[in-house]
Amino acid sequence: MIFSRNKWCLVLIVLLLSGCSSLRGLKLPTLHKEDVYRKTPPQSFAVIRAVGYAPIDEQMGKTDTMRQLQAMRASKLDAYRELSERVYGQKVASNVTVQDMVLGNQSLEASVYGVIRGARVLKSYRVKDTYVTELELDFREVYRVAMSMQPTLDSDMFNSNNDYLGSPNP
Repeated sequence: MIFSRNKWCLVLIVLLLSGCSSLRGLKLPTLHKEDVYRKTPPQSFAVIRAVGYAPIDEQMGKTDTMRQLQAMRASKLDAYRELSERVYGQKVASNVTVQDMVLGNQSLEASVYGVIRGARVLKSYRVKDTYVTELELDFREVYRVAMSMQPTLDSDMFNSNNDYLGSPNP
């Protein structure tokens, strides 16, 4: 009985080690100059604007100044939410219950998820009891930020002759 247990352990170890030996020939992908290409910017870039609103009196705060500061922050977040909706779209989920052909409970959920980079505040001001923030997203800036994070031929990549890889050979 003990011999057969050792035998099975030996077989299991051999199988495990032989499985690891197949990883020796595994090569990870590398970046070659054929894989890197020059990214040319589009001819024109869109500019979108969003406006966020927040009621000042509804904010939590002991003083009017604290409530106004909270409304400023809330209106900015509302403007970012609107920008996200315009860039990424909005996910809408609906649920309706019908029992005996009578409409029952209804629910509607909307959500948006996205990362906005490069937006700037155009104006932030008070209108009566509401704080308003206007944001602008220039896709030229979005493109610039995105390209700064990508490896491209436009970076400092040179060949052995110290020639720029994108330049034609004479």
